[in-house]
Amino acid sequence: MAREDRGNVWLGVAGVVVNNLGEWLVVMKRYGGLHAKWSFPAGFVSRDETIDQAILREVKEETGVACTLIQMIGFRSGVIANKISDNMAIFLLQPIEENPILQAQLSELYEVAWKHPRDLIIDPASSAMIHELATHTLENGFDTIDGINPGDVFGYTSFKVFITKTR
Repeated sequence: MAREDRGNVWLGVAGVVVNNLGEWLVVMKRYGGLHAKWSFPAGFVSRDETIDQAILREVKEETGVACTLIQMIGFRSGVIANKISDNMAIFLLQPIEENPILQAQLSELYEVAWKHPRDLIIDPASSAMIHELATHTLENGFDTIDGINPGDVFGYTSFKVFITKTR
């Protein structure tokens, strides 16, 4: 939970990690508005990474689980106190190992666990975002287009486009 000056526009990431039993990897936060609530592994994007790199890093740091990115499935945006634009890309992930060892980042979390979405819906300790995502189909996300060079003049070291799936 390193504090950086994020300015007034924040960019975060959250990961919906689904195992082979259909359970979600959830964390119980020790701080902030999600204190003592089940939420998704999440965090802020560092200045030297793309959003998809950030979510893989955040999930590994918070839970010990290495993942494969499936796709971006949503984007959350809000304004805090008319002062801060708070934005979050939401990704669908799967663990690389079938039964990974869970290791909670105790400086930020009370606990990490696998829980089924139907149980999270009725759990009063579940965050609002968990409740919302548990009622939607997660597979209808965005395709990732990688390897684009928009022009050397921009100086991108990484460039990706997340776009609605083609029909």
